[in-house]
Amino acid sequence: MSAVAYDPRRRLLLGAGGGLLLAAVLLRPASAADAVEIGMSGTPTGSEVWFRPRGLLIRPGQAVRWVNRDTGNVHTATAYHPANGKPLRMPTGAKPWNSDYLLPGQSYTVVFDTPGVYDYFCLPHEHAGMVGRIVVGDASDARPYADTDAQLPAAAVAGFPEVAVILKAGRVD
Repeated sequence: MSAVAYDPRRRLLLGAGGGLLLAAVLLRPASAADAVEIGMSGTPTGSEVWFRPRGLLIRPGQAVRWVNRDTGNVHTATAYHPANGKPLRMPTGAKPWNSDYLLPGQSYTVVFDTPGVYDYFCLPHEHAGMVGRIVVGDASDARPYADTDAQLPAAAVAGFPEVAVILKAGRVD
């Protein structure tokens, strides 16, 4: 049996390496695998439809994955943006998205890099109030986009959770 000499530099190097590894894991950019999930669903008759959660707080760089859990309906996750034929209800300069129609079991993922409030809707079910709101980082505007409320169906406007509630709870079902 041979004796191994104690070397304090070795312990320091191992400790530093472990700290760097931990920092790399905690500070790595979000990926689709790290996505927060929003379910899309409805009643069996289709008389009610929803996103769950409909209000969500995430950090910049985090991904959101919408999954159609509705066995009898198609849904979309579509940003309120002029590119989608709607008023702008997301940060200026942020990239708009439209999942197109998702069949049952299909999903769509978006990474949110720009802080702010993002409102979105389901194209075939907006009039039924199938809308959601994502807050990325801190948002100071408690009533964003009120100037465009008149351009949306009343059920859609009523479906958005308040930003302050999202900030406090983290998610609103």
